[in-house]
Amino acid sequence: MKNIERTRNFCIIAHIDHGKSTLADRLLDLTEAVAERDRMDQILDTMELERERGITIKAQAVRLLHKRDDGDWMLNLIDTPGHVDFTYEVSRAIAACEGAVLVVDASQGIQAQTLANLYLAMEHDLEIIPVLNKIDLPVADVPAATEELVELLGVEEDEILKISAKTGEGVIDVLNTIVDRVPPPTTRGEQTRALIFDSYYDPYRGVISLARLFDGELSKGDTVQAMGTEEQFELLEVGCYSPKPTALPTLRPGEVGYIVAGLKDIEALRVGDTVTKTKDPATEALPGYAEVLPTVFCGLYPTEGDEFERLRDALSKLQLNDASLFYEPENSRMGFGFRCGFLGLLHMEIVQERLEREFDLDLIASSPSVKYEVETNGETVAITNPSDLPEAFDEIREPMVRATIICPKEHVGAVMGLCHEKRGISVGMEYISAKRVQLTYDLPLGEVITDFFDALKSRTKGYASYDYDRLGYEPADLVKVEVLVSGDPVEALSIIVHRDKAYYRGRALAEKLKELIPRQNFEVPVQAAIGRRIIARETVRAYRKDVTAKCYGGDISRKKKLLEQQKKGKRRMKQVGSVEIPQEAFLAALRI
Repeated sequence: MKNIERTRNFCIIAHIDHGKSTLADRLLDLTEAVAERDRMDQILDTMELERERGITIKAQAVRLLHKRDDGDWMLNLIDTPGHVDFTYEVSRAIAACEGAVLVVDASQGIQAQTLANLYLAMEHDLEIIPVLNKIDLPVADVPAATEELVELLGVEEDEILKISAKTGEGVIDVLNTIVDRVPPPTTRGEQTRALIFDSYYDPYRGVISLARLFDGELSKGDTVQAMGTEEQFELLEVGCYSPKPTALPTLRPGEVGYIVAGLKDIEALRVGDTVTKTKDPATEALPGYAEVLPTVFCGLYPTEGDEFERLRDALSKLQLNDASLFYEPENSRMGFGFRCGFLGLLHMEIVQERLEREFDLDLIASSPSVKYEVETNGETVAITNPSDLPEAFDEIREPMVRATIICPKEHVGAVMGLCHEKRGISVGMEYISAKRVQLTYDLPLGEVITDFFDALKSRTKGYASYDYDRLGYEPADLVKVEVLVSGDPVEALSIIVHRDKAYYRGRALAEKLKELIPRQNFEVPVQAAIGRRIIARETVRAYRKDVTAKCYGGDISRKKKLLEQQKKGKRRMKQVGSVEIPQEAFLAALRI
């Protein structure tokens, strides 16, 4: 298997839930990569969270050996996620391949993320192999889905493979087509160059990095260096996943595998870096990955103050495995924590859940927000935390996205109504088949990150799909709504909203906090304000002792005297008393 001509590197790309992981299972079965007793569904979804949610979160690389009459072929497969929030995972996998298997569900046809991943693969000049999956389903519309693929890719109908990954029908043709159509890897020089496309931290072995070898060879015992950090280290082990880690003597050009150097410093070898030998180093690093820019920001705080350092360590280890995660220290009324940046709301949920499960942390997340550009006195400042917004500014600009929504034609009216509610601007509308429509809208990112996807699915009975690309920033009439409890602003509950929606959001926040803040011995006013103008108020009623209970009749002035004394005491208590807002109140209020 030393011949580079007999190596094929490919990835599986598709919209979420179109059968990528099931197809990967069948490919593993056909190539006998997994013993029969070890077989199970979604074998490449190694995370407990992936199995629970039924989605792929991390791209997984595995080596297969396909035996044909013309000899043995080594196939390096990378299974990728399908959700829009994990596009960065897909882009890194695509950069390590020469071919892509594009899977389309025959019952749903082309979806928004199908198009996004396809264009990503085309940008890297990958050989595209179209595959129509789930043809065994009673609701599968094979002719219509085939017609969509023919029109999209400009291929002949007989070039589209029709399979059922669940039953295994036609899957052998996928393996043969990969061998026949995907070009072999090319090598350009003698100096060793390997691109790190993923990493994770093992508490016993240190940093383990997944690498695609473009030039030269890497063997156990070699002294290598990272060209980005110039850190030098010795390779303790090289190998591949098939699908369990298998140590190899050498990784050769075109191969995908892992390298172990026993590094405990997680900054020493980063995703996108190039590894080369120290004896005969390469002069030019491989083009890495563009630094991904987070779109959604929120604060993560430990419930216990002394857990701050553990949270810092956990975030640094998780960032090694998830290069799109951004974080920086932050201090607020909720305590010491971190301002974190994510690629979307699902990405935020997954990161929080992984931190709680894998690192045994108990966390609270603040309200998700986006990055705004604020211009004051001719100077532009980026704001990710609403509490940082100055009272006076010349202009505020919000991030915009271009959303591509694909839905059945009978739901077009409902989708248009939703987009206009979210301050969307229509850009185009196109029929991609007789029954399905592609709508394009420019929408503010702040409106999209909260409940847009849920509302879209609800209004289209689950049939719509959407994807978005960032456009830039546009001026908008935005204001900061602050929450005041007993006259003190609560920074963690501040939000930036459009002026037209400020009153409704402020009213909802005040009403929710009234239910959640525990009653005190004095009245607690809860107010929502824009600048110095109060737009909503609720009052948490005080506990009140019945001081007149001991009065059995007698003159009314005696009762009044007791009530006046109580009122004075309440007033004095209000001046010195402080209100502790429980963490459950933050959590519930931030979900509004």
